[in-house]
Formats: sequence, C-alpha cells, structure tokens
Amino acid sequence: MPQPYTTISIEKRGQVDWLTLNRPEAMNSISLEMVDDLNDYFGKLYHDQSVRIVVMRGAGRAFCAGLDIRQRDNADDRKTPFGGGFGFQGYLADVYIKMRRCPQPIISLIHGPACGGGFAFALASDIRIAGESAKMNAAFIKLGLSSCDMGVSYFLPRLVGGSIASELMLTGRFIHAPRALAVGLVSEVVADDQLEVAAQPYISEMLAASPMGLRMTKEGLAMAIDASSLEAAMAIENRNQVMTSRSPNFAEGMRAFLEKRPPVYVQD
Repeated sequence: MPQPYTTISIEKRGQVDWLTLNRPEAMNSISLEMVDDLNDYFGKLYHDQSVRIVVMRGAGRAFCAGLDIRQRDNADDRKTPFGGGFGFQGYLADVYIKMRRCPQPIISLIHGPACGGGFAFALASDIRIAGESAKMNAAFIKLGLSSCDMGVSYFLPRLVGGSIASELMLTGRFIHAPRALAVGLVSEVVADDQLEVAAQPYISEMLAASPMGLRMTKEGLAMAIDASSLEAAMAIENRNQVMTSRSPNFAEGMRAFLEKRPPVYVQD
C-alpha cells in the first residue's frame, strides 16, 4: 500500500517503525504538510499494537532545523505559522502530545541541527542517541519569541535540571553532542554513520520485553515523573503490575527466566 505521507517516510521492520523526516532540501524543517503527516501518524499509533517501537531520524544533513519560516507568506491560513491565534500553535503542539501519549517508546537518532521544534521532537522522545555532529537549541528566543514552546519548558528541565535548562532556554545557545552526553540529555554519542547500528541494542532489548510490560513502563514512567507523591506513583505501579501479572506473558517470562532461555511472548 502506498504511504499517504509526503514529508515523512515510514519503513516497517517487523514490529519497529523507522520514521524519517524527509525534507532534506529544507533540512527537514517543519512545514504545515509535515505537521499534517506527523499528527496523522502519531495519532494512529495509540491503537496500533503491531508497532512496538518507533525510531525517529532525519534525512540528509540535519535531524530537524525547526519551523519552516518561509511559510509565513501564507499567513491567511489559520493553520499556517504566523497566521495568528492558536490555530497552528495548537496544531503543532498536538504532535508532541501524541508522541508522549502513544504507548510505543520512541528512539531519536540525532545528527546535525535539531533546533526549535526539532529540538522538541528529540526531547519528546524516550531515548536519544546523538551523532557527533549533533547540535541542539531552543531557537525560538532567537526569533523574538519565548523559548517556552512545544513542550520544551516541560521536557528540558526534567531531563537536565532547571539550571542548565534556564541557560539553554534564556540564551538559545547550542548544546553540542559531548556536553549533551555529559548532562544526560542523550544516552550516547557515536559517529553519524553509526547511529542506526547504535540503535539496535536498545531495540533488541525492548523487543525482549512483553508487549504490555513495555507499554505500561512508558506510561508508568511518564506518570511517575509528574506524580504528586510517592504514594501516587506507587498506586500506578501497583495497578500496572496487577494488570501485567494477569497476562499469560508473566507466566512465560517466569518460565523462561528459570529455564535460562529467551521468553516467547504473545501479543497482550
């Protein structure tokens, strides 16, 4: 079946979707069409149990250079950048909400610039691996806007702490791959041409988990980060463990552990 998307490509490798931002001539900057495509793709993932992991990357020499400001010529369209009101603002923001809401873990492979909304794509992911060329910034403030945009003010301090988040957001300066690794923003740094290879161990280990266990770990972790108390976090943990323990995959996981073999899980 032909893919319905014009600005992204989806390569299915078993239970893993490899999503490529595919506007290399524009450094994968975010156009209205890309927002349409991403909203549709991530919106459909919530009920798609055939996909267990998403790997997100950019074609060409950039991950994503941020908003395509050339589209401001179309300011009469309420969904177009700089069109006024909350039309486009909320429409693009929905992409990041859907990225967090989908039960599939998202691995971002970042090379070259990841700016503004592209930085937010990386931050909204669950695991980030940087190429040596990666450089990320909250570019919004460089355009006369606030750096509090597209979830950056939510994601960034939770990942690197308030002090470094304040530095990056108040200045708009770039954080390059070595420092991103040092502050815990990315899991590892590899040569750009090794990003796909570097993703494989993460993919293999996550696919070795039960389907429900993987989904509920992403959900539970997101809720625990914002939990009002230890008791609130543990209430979600207890609920998730009760639900996963009722799956036949729990018994299979226990047998496999005792028999020292890989488990054979079914969809649950």
